[in-house]
Amino acid sequence: MKRFIPFLLLVALLFSCDSTPAPDPAGPLPEARQLLWHELEFYAFVHFNMNTFTDIEWGTGGESPELFNPTELDCRQWARVCKEAGMKGIILTAKHHDGFCLWPSEYTEHSVKNSPWKDGKGDVVRELADACEESGLKLGLYLSPWDRNHAEYGTDAYITYFRNQLTELMSNYGEVFEVWFDGANGGTGYYGGANEERWVDRKTYYDWPNTRQIVRDLQPNAVMFSDAGPGVRWVGNEEGWAGETNWSILRRDEFYPGSPNYKELTTGQEDGTHWVPAEVDVSIRPGWYYHHSEDHKVKSVKQLVDIYYHSIGRNASFLLNFPVDQRGLIHEQDVEQLMKMVEVIRSDMETDLAREAAVEASQVRGDSRKFDARKAVDGDPETYWATDDGIVAASLTIDFGKETTFNRFLVQEYIPLGQRVREFSLEASVDGAWKEIDAQTTIGYKRILRFENVSSQKLRLNILDAKGSLTISNLEVYHAPKLMEPPAIKRDKQGNVSLKSFDGGLEIYYSTDGTEPDINSARYTESFAMKGKGEVKALVHDPATGNSSAVSQGNFDICKELWKVLVPNPSEDQRAQAAIDANPRTIWSSKPEQGLPLEVAVDLGETLVLSGFTYLPTQQRYIDGTISHYSFFVSEDGKRWGDAVASGEFSNIRNSPVLQTQSFEAKQGRYIKFVAEREINDQGFVSIAELGVVTSDQNGQ
Repeated sequence: MKRFIPFLLLVALLFSCDSTPAPDPAGPLPEARQLLWHELEFYAFVHFNMNTFTDIEWGTGGESPELFNPTELDCRQWARVCKEAGMKGIILTAKHHDGFCLWPSEYTEHSVKNSPWKDGKGDVVRELADACEESGLKLGLYLSPWDRNHAEYGTDAYITYFRNQLTELMSNYGEVFEVWFDGANGGTGYYGGANEERWVDRKTYYDWPNTRQIVRDLQPNAVMFSDAGPGVRWVGNEEGWAGETNWSILRRDEFYPGSPNYKELTTGQEDGTHWVPAEVDVSIRPGWYYHHSEDHKVKSVKQLVDIYYHSIGRNASFLLNFPVDQRGLIHEQDVEQLMKMVEVIRSDMETDLAREAAVEASQVRGDSRKFDARKAVDGDPETYWATDDGIVAASLTIDFGKETTFNRFLVQEYIPLGQRVREFSLEASVDGAWKEIDAQTTIGYKRILRFENVSSQKLRLNILDAKGSLTISNLEVYHAPKLMEPPAIKRDKQGNVSLKSFDGGLEIYYSTDGTEPDINSARYTESFAMKGKGEVKALVHDPATGNSSAVSQGNFDICKELWKVLVPNPSEDQRAQAAIDANPRTIWSSKPEQGLPLEVAVDLGETLVLSGFTYLPTQQRYIDGTISHYSFFVSEDGKRWGDAVASGEFSNIRNSPVLQTQSFEAKQGRYIKFVAEREINDQGFVSIAELGVVTSDQNGQ
């Protein structure tokens, strides 16, 4: 009786006998721990320390440990939030520049052991390590090399102290996936009471090779972060983006923590000597530490989504910072925005259209099934499409079988063999001809392209140039829904109202009569005039899906078309008008020599009945110049002012620098005078982002 080998088994045996070799490595290669780090992609930074309780970003080092006293510290809440958001780990500022330690270090009294929190028996690092282990998250630790508290900073003795603390952290809290060394080193500080300025040679002072060896010996799987890595590099900015060109390789020995040539870190270096990929570190708020004054400045969903695509989508990781508040919790508004962003990304990447599509390559390595085109869409990160040696330009064509609409394209190289692609383009077949959708440079671990909707049966990836034969491990194609953020509503000084959606291809509908808008309301096509008091409500609508956003609302008083700030010096005129230009981004600031109190007079250009005024302080990160105490006057001729119609304090403006509205008994006048009596930090100067009035209904508006 003949024995028959089943067909599928025969195919498997033939495939297993395929002797086609893999391509040779190209350039520097990632270490095993770096490969594991690449897979994490999205994880959290937590800035929580003494600065949380002093309301500053960088402490001097002279703060008392008694100030550290969170009322509801819950590291499990941190872990729960991060886990639900799909983050893979948390990096904690165990010690920032002020030297205060969140663990009971044996080597200093400047730590939680001398704080009232848990009667000095607490250990934030331990609580986070336990919370991460319970949640399946990885633990990372930030240890500042600079210590503004320690009396011996700048001497050899401090290096011993620094290494002792590093050893404590690496030995006592389980596995650590990343160790973060900041590049800020040297300057003014408390330094044990010396209160002086100390500088060090950042290249040599810390003896980095021997200091890093402690991490290598105790945490062999941890990557180390700094400008120079050696495991992960800073991306060169704290704004949330990597370069469109982003090599994971770097001439590492040219860099050190605090390197002046940090701009090159944004793109990496094609001729790099070591694998040092980029990490995008950015805070969900303007500051790294919690400030109540920034509760209204949490990044918008659009901003966070853009950061995702400009970090993970550009061959970098996304390290998102949460400034844990004085309770010891991630603030509710931060959580809300995070989860909205995550919902958008999950919706964007819900269904991979390439997984079931037919794929054809223009060239396959050795005509081997081991490296054929299908390996780029099989969902297995260990398989890849490859070309023959010397073939550095080739294409992959995806055939969906029918016309398909898409607007996202994800591509990954097989980086265990190095980063290769220098240039690529993406094309769609439209009306029988190939039309370019996008053209870019590097790919690396992951590259995601966003573009407007394209409908086609076929999509083609063209690798135009590379450092060696091609190795593409993954392709994904998606049709992401439109970002349904409520539209922005703005009015300029001339009284023209404009509405703007945050994504293309959306319709905007609005109302000006107080009713809730819907698709039967007026459709926005161009700016419209609203010179008097009025209310605009608007929403965006996606005609393709029928979905609509929430409603945004803009409330306006009389426009400022006729207004003019009165200044005695004509050279100051243009700068002063920023206080009334209807643009909150522009700011008028007084000069310190002008002193306080300071008067700002405005000609409204017409006589009005006024019943209040508004003051918008600066909306930038630093709020020095914000006015805390004021007087307000109204005049018919700009000469006789009489008594103030309103005076007092903007309550809590230091912690909540939002639009302030103050009412007073209605008074007729053409001129107003705003007097800044005091500034929140006694800096001697004041600033105004925008000054406005509240008109009375007696104006007939």
